[in-house]
Amino acid sequence: MLDAQEFYKALREVDTAPIEERVKKAVSQGLSAQTILNEGMIGGMSIIGQEFKCRDLWVPDVLLAARNMHRGIEILKPFLAQGTQGAKGKIVLGTVKGDIHDIGKNLVSIMMSGSGFEVIDLGIDVPMEKFLAAAEEHKPQIIGLSALLTTTMMEMSKIIEAVKASSLSPKPRVMIGGAPVTEAFAKEIGADGYGADAVSAAEGALKLVGKK
Repeated sequence: MLDAQEFYKALREVDTAPIEERVKKAVSQGLSAQTILNEGMIGGMSIIGQEFKCRDLWVPDVLLAARNMHRGIEILKPFLAQGTQGAKGKIVLGTVKGDIHDIGKNLVSIMMSGSGFEVIDLGIDVPMEKFLAAAEEHKPQIIGLSALLTTTMMEMSKIIEAVKASSLSPKPRVMIGGAPVTEAFAKEIGADGYGADAVSAAEGALKLVGKK
């Protein structure tokens, strides 16, 4: 079993060499790419997520770790392609129509990727039709909606209603989040999940797909 703390330390470094060395060493030891990804890199990123949640780390720290995480995944890609086990799930993510804020969404994307999800990031100011089209194309388990403005929150309700009324099969679960969004609002509009922050969103997504 890999030591997530060792990968955590490598993910915190200012350059990519430590994570590259850690991943290559694990590969040379004959460990599977999925083991390295799940126990090592995702395990290390989980520690970073918890420290961010507790305010022991800040946004620049998470962005640095995400860069190192992506470098580690690049090294693993050829080996992951040989395996049969896929990602923990797929999520279509975006900031709703009329809202151009993306820092929170980008952090959610980082934590979702770090938790093993394949993320299809649609960006900002995303209309309902684009979410539905992406869901039809990519067949995600989850659609993640972000909003930072109270004036755009009701767009979330419209998207949830559209997903429920659509012919998508199986229908994806819908998670929502953003500074003005509350758990009570999520329940009111019929969302399947709510994330108070990026770490909570990733944890909630894992629960929705039955991987936690």
